[in-house]
Amino acid sequence: MVNTDAILLVQRLRAEAARIGFAATGIAPATDDPLRARRLEQWLADGCHGTMEWMETRLDHRRGPQSLWPAARSVIALGMSYAPAADPLALADHPERARISVYAQGGDYHDTVKKALKGLARWLVAEAPGAEVKVFVDTAPVMEKPLGEAAGIGWQGKHTNLVSRRHGSWLFLGAIYTTLDLPADAPHADRCGSCRACQDACPTQAFPVPYRLDARRCVSYLTIEHKGPIPHDLRAGIGNRIYGCDDCLAACPWNSFAQAASANRAFLPRAELAAPRLADLLTLDDAGFRRLFAGSPIKRIGRDRFVRNCLIAAGNSGDVALFGPVAALVNDPDPVVAEAASWALDRLVSVMPVP
Repeated sequence: MVNTDAILLVQRLRAEAARIGFAATGIAPATDDPLRARRLEQWLADGCHGTMEWMETRLDHRRGPQSLWPAARSVIALGMSYAPAADPLALADHPERARISVYAQGGDYHDTVKKALKGLARWLVAEAPGAEVKVFVDTAPVMEKPLGEAAGIGWQGKHTNLVSRRHGSWLFLGAIYTTLDLPADAPHADRCGSCRACQDACPTQAFPVPYRLDARRCVSYLTIEHKGPIPHDLRAGIGNRIYGCDDCLAACPWNSFAQAASANRAFLPRAELAAPRLADLLTLDDAGFRRLFAGSPIKRIGRDRFVRNCLIAAGNSGDVALFGPVAALVNDPDPVVAEAASWALDRLVSVMPVP
């Protein structure tokens, strides 16, 4: 039997979500998905998560919404657009500049998305007294991308990220779990077809097969999650990317439908992060790093990991003008920074003209 009240509630919910800044809203059942869980188990068993132990330690909760919260009946999957106005790959031919992933050039999305999720959750509880809710944005064992596909707001592309026909690859995802039994949307069909643009664009060949990412080779993982020295055989592929990578996302043809005007203003790039000079970033001490990246998601990786990334980019740059800033870091107190500086120095020396 059709629950007219629930249908009307979902209609109002979509309107409220759009009002507070969400570009996409969908509903999925909260039941666990055994196939999704098996795929996750195999990915972890193969070690594709690298040193992200937190994915393994809470595997049981990642199996599905009800594994995390048995009382859940529905998932409200939400996406907030951060579609860029500028070409994400514009700095590829400017090795003296640092490339920061589009999503990290503005304010921290965790804060913006969570605030909106909480506001929508409060609205839902007021509209449906007695309902219980939990909100999640990238900090809990929640599989946002498969849930987004199940809720019909997009599909997981061959690069494993969610793709929307309307918003392309540029969506921050969040979820509200609720005890309400809401009418679900149909899962989104896969629209990748024979395209392999995202796989071909990857600078470190991080996709062994379509729909499977080996994080150990991914530039985003290496520059953000990985704490130790970056493997030497992957350094050249990193180029001048110092925090994250947009290449597989930017290559997706579906981005031609994404409109920058729909992006949340909180995610607009800060001028000092749109095209920073490597020479300036290499001189940052801890206090300077904290000042520059206050309110940015970049702050969480800390000065040492960040400068390590900048040194890899400096070594790849072929810019001998960076010799001085790099040499100053060879004796850095952090051994990972010092090793990266020595590597970068050797690379720069190799391209210096013979007097």
